Amino acid sequence: MFGRRSNAASAPTPATAAAGPTTAAPPVLQQEIVRAHPEPPRNPVPQAPLPKSEDYFRTKSMIFGALIEAIDLAQLARLEGEAAREEIRDIVSEIIGLKNIVLSIAEQEELLDDICNDVLGYGPLEPLLARDDIADVMVNGADRTFIEVAGKIQLTSVRFRDNQQLMNICQRIVSQVGRRVDEASPICDARLPDGSRVNVIAPPLAIDGPALTIRKFKKDKLTLDQLVRFGAISPEGAKILQIIGKVRCNVVISGGTGSGKTTLLNCLTAFIEHDERVITCEDAAELQLQQPHVVRLETRPPNLEGQGQVTMRDLVKNCLRMRPERIIVGEVRGPEAFDLLQAMNTGHDGSMGTLHANSPRECLARIESMITMGGFSLPSRTLREMITGSVDVIIQAMRMRDGSRRITHITEVMGMEGDVIITQDLFVYDVLGEDANGRLIGRHRSTGIGRPRFWERARYYGEERALAAALDAAADTVEQPL
Repeated sequence: MFGRRSNAASAPTPATAAAGPTTAAPPVLQQEIVRAHPEPPRNPVPQAPLPKSEDYFRTKSMIFGALIEAIDLAQLARLEGEAAREEIRDIVSEIIGLKNIVLSIAEQEELLDDICNDVLGYGPLEPLLARDDIADVMVNGADRTFIEVAGKIQLTSVRFRDNQQLMNICQRIVSQVGRRVDEASPICDARLPDGSRVNVIAPPLAIDGPALTIRKFKKDKLTLDQLVRFGAISPEGAKILQIIGKVRCNVVISGGTGSGKTTLLNCLTAFIEHDERVITCEDAAELQLQQPHVVRLETRPPNLEGQGQVTMRDLVKNCLRMRPERIIVGEVRGPEAFDLLQAMNTGHDGSMGTLHANSPRECLARIESMITMGGFSLPSRTLREMITGSVDVIIQAMRMRDGSRRITHITEVMGMEGDVIITQDLFVYDVLGEDANGRLIGRHRSTGIGRPRFWERARYYGEERALAAALDAAADTVEQPL
């Protein structure tokens, strides 16, 4: 069967086995063997898929139509994933034979994979989702799909048959988490089984066809050590972050879109003790906590009648009744900031959250404005006193113009002086220039603070020696900014 040609090609036939090691397979077959069983490179190099001809898409549409007529969808739904895929491959191979379609082995395999992905998976998106070097997939209608690799956006040759196929795949994705996307509710947030975040906006709001955005998560969760190797933070700064996570400082991670806030939050949660009860609140569950005692909560949009909505504020309020030791909010973007600050200030030390802001000072102003937008008529000074009493550390992440991601500030919230919130930087990142390839050159430097505000907290948890050693090591590299 053509559907199993790649599996059969990987094992030598008796004739070729008897011929000895000098007998080589034909070049086309060798290419097919490599394609069917690639050897994973140690450092994979991103490769854009080759563009496909119009004849290929016409042939695929014809075979797909014949498959839908020939297949029993009710029977197919009862089969397991691999069994269903093999059944589809067998039927497609028969259709190719009956219609006398001339295809090379490589084209047949590609066609079989594409059609299986259309019926059982996410269609043309499957090859992109399988690549671990892609950070974002952005589909702008049926004909234009972009990806982000190494911080840079590039156009791919991936395309869909039409907008209806793209809409069907969007429906398949969001239905897995009990949501829907249609003209009545054209905006939807969802997630893939691996935790990747999905946003869909459909016509009539999206004029040129459905727009699908997928924020992919790496299969291997990043650690602080890896961030040090990537240059996102210095070793001394990473040690400070580790201590901040251990001694239950209340942390807000600030940054722009795509700056790595969620990744950094995942790194910090690795230092939570395994006997602590952690509750996470998110719009689309994407955090990957490794602790054994984690409760994951997710918001819910309203139904067709406009009822049943569960907001982030509802989740954060409910957390307080669930005996949490730490509350982690995936993203603070509204009046739930007030409830998170209250939680931080009422015995839930070590709580964390992320929000969109471009600097630590702007982060504090954003918290204040989000509480005000929630309808709380509190004086500004009262709000600021509440912020300073709740937030201990602000960590600023930034996506630089060369596509790299850096932790640019580790900033302490010190207190109030008059009506102004006082902060002090422990670490900052200075940009020094750029190399011949356009990559930015910079350095993380300590500001020389010898005893941060959370020193007593570190002493309470027995981490003051580690903190002193990290600060001393950082002080040895103190330099004045250029």
